[in-house]
Order: sequence, then C-alpha cells, then structure tokens
Amino acid sequence: MLRSLLVDFNSYFASVEQQVHPHLRGKPVGVVPMMAETTCCIAASYEAKHFGVKTGTIVRDAKKLCPEIIFVEAQHARYVEFHEKAKEVIDTILPIRKVLSIDEMDCELPLRFREPARARAIALELKRAIESRVGEYLKTSVGIGPNTFIAKTASNMQKPDGLTLIEKHELPQRLFGLKPRDLNGIGRAMEARLVQHGIETVEQLCGKSREQLRTIWGGVGGERFYDRLRGEWVPDLETHTGSVGHSHVLPPDARNDDDALAILHRLTQKAAMRLRKMDYYASRLTVQLRYLDGPVWSREARFMDTQDTMVFLHALTELWAKRRRGKTPRALKPFAVGMVLHGLVHESEHSGALFGDEETRHKLYNVIDALNVKFGKNAVYFAGAQRALNGAPMRIAFNHIPDLETEP
Repeated sequence: MLRSLLVDFNSYFASVEQQVHPHLRGKPVGVVPMMAETTCCIAASYEAKHFGVKTGTIVRDAKKLCPEIIFVEAQHARYVEFHEKAKEVIDTILPIRKVLSIDEMDCELPLRFREPARARAIALELKRAIESRVGEYLKTSVGIGPNTFIAKTASNMQKPDGLTLIEKHELPQRLFGLKPRDLNGIGRAMEARLVQHGIETVEQLCGKSREQLRTIWGGVGGERFYDRLRGEWVPDLETHTGSVGHSHVLPPDARNDDDALAILHRLTQKAAMRLRKMDYYASRLTVQLRYLDGPVWSREARFMDTQDTMVFLHALTELWAKRRRGKTPRALKPFAVGMVLHGLVHESEHSGALFGDEETRHKLYNVIDALNVKFGKNAVYFAGAQRALNGAPMRIAFNHIPDLETEP
C-alpha cells in the first residue's frame, strides 16, 4: 500500500534565485556563501550542473568548468520565506507528515489516495499548485512509495521535474539498478563497510538477511534498513534536541582576532535567543576556531543549566583567552568560528538556580527578545557583537531551518 509522497525541490537555492531574478533564468547559476575565489558553491542551477558544477565545487574551478557561470550570494532568509510559502501550498493538498529539510517534505497519503492512479493524480496536482502559486521556476521531483525511505529513493530517480512511483510488490527488485550510495542512509563510511562485507551492489545488499544487516550495521539499524528496503512501514525513532549552535566561515576582510570574537559574540547571542524560544536550558558551551593554515582549536566551558546570555558570553570570554596564538598576527589567522550550547535540559526538567535572581533575568530576556522580534533583530544586543552586526548572517543547515523571527 502506498503511504508516502515525498516532494523534493530541484536545485532549490538556485531555482529560487532564478524565480526572483528573471535575468538568471536559463543561465548557469552558482550560489555562494560569499563573493570570494576560495569559497565553494552551496548550490548550482541545472544549467550549471550540465557543465559539471555541483555543490562543493570551488569558485575558481566552477569558472574553469563553466566560464559563463553567474555567481550570486546566498539569501537564506529568502529561501526560508519560499519554504514557508511552499509548505502552505502543499498542506492545502496533502498533510505534511514531516519536513525533512529546507527542500524536502514528506506527505501522508490519505486512504483515498493510496491507489497508484489516484496517488499519481494528486502528485501532478501538487506539482501544478507549486508551479502556479509558489513559482514557475521551482520544479520538484516527487517520489511515491509505501514508506518514506522508498519515496525519497524514488524522488531521486528522475530529476529534474520528475514523478516516480514504486509499489511494495516491486521491492526490492526495483532498486537493483541503483548504487548503494543512492540509498538514503548510506554515506561514504557505510559504503566502505559494505565493501568490507563483500557488498558492492544494491542487489547484493538486498540478498542479505535481517540478521546479517544487523551485524553489518552493528545494531537494530540494520534490521530497520532491511525492512525499509522491502517497503515496510518503519516509524522514526524518537529524537530529542541535543544542542543549539552556529558556525561561520569568515570573509577575507574579517580574518582577524577582533572580528572573529565579535562574530562569536553574535552567534552566541543568536543561539541564546533560539534556546529561550525552544524552552531549553544549556549547561555547556563549546567554542571552535579553525585557522587558515589548517589547525583547529576547541575548548569547552561548563556551568549550571541556564538561558542567561551573560553567562554564555562570560564563558566565551574565558575560553577565548585560552585560544592558540601565533608569534605574529599572520602566524595563526582565523578562518572559521563556531559555537555550540549543549547539555540541554527542557524547561519542565529545570530545577532553577539556588542563588541569584533567575526569574528577573528571565523577564529581562523576554523583553529583549520581544524587542528584537518587533523592531528588528539588532534592536537590542550586547556590545561585544558591535563589529559583527552585518556579519554571520542567517545560514541554512541540512537539519536546521532557521526561524525568521529569531535568527538574523
């Protein structure tokens, strides 16, 4: 029985740019985090992919592959806005079971749409709705299957603008033409492990028993993978929020200690606001600094679980003072910074501080957060971020879609 319809937006960032800017339509486009020769494409239009440009291609290499390529700086807030609009449109046609990423949504097929012909018809209706109500240049590949894993696999089988349906009775034979890396959940490390067990094709993988896959995976994950390959419905394991963090590659003119620290201040204040909105408290802060010549420095601070930005910034200052330093300013040049709040405790499990006026601080931060939401994300901030108010802009990660209200 068909249960899942997965919507995958093709070359999402580049397609949004082509939708917003008509002069980019039909042309090779590379989306980059900043305008610099040393950075890489975080997305490429299909016109650029035709020349071999893909996600991760360095700008200078992309120019060699495709001299006519047009680079545009990523506008993450814009991509989130289109994402929210797409969700609204999709939800008028099918219920969204889960948002998998900024460009992928898994929809539940109601009972009346689980027959193949009706599932295909509703998929075509959904594609037309996105094209007419979100943007004609936002093409999608839709996969339909008995579970999310198969639907996602199907969506990848025909790009761009595809529609692929796989029924349970076709499994696992329908997958035999794929490579193991084409299957969600098999990355480079797992592929190497499969080769060690004599598995180099999907057909060989599907020929293994549930017990053999459990051994290869080293646990129940192998059994779950066995069932997914055969179209069984395997519920997602319950997950809990484990950390809140941000990272940022420094632009060339900000690769110095003062700007690096200011950006870390901004990232920490942003993470603290997210933490409060999520109703979580943190008990650890990790700061990481990657240098231009390769080495990575990292340190962690511990404290009582809190939402207090001042506590986080005080810990940041102490950690920063312990960073690696070169004999000259150029010896250790900062290239990227990152911070993570972890050791999270939900508000329902937070016992409160024995000393200090935590309730007053909590009210203060509620006011600060409300002011930033109402008057702009830099309406009120701690002075340490002054140099970086226009730095460290919003970034979209695979497993995190920014909140436009709280994340500048």
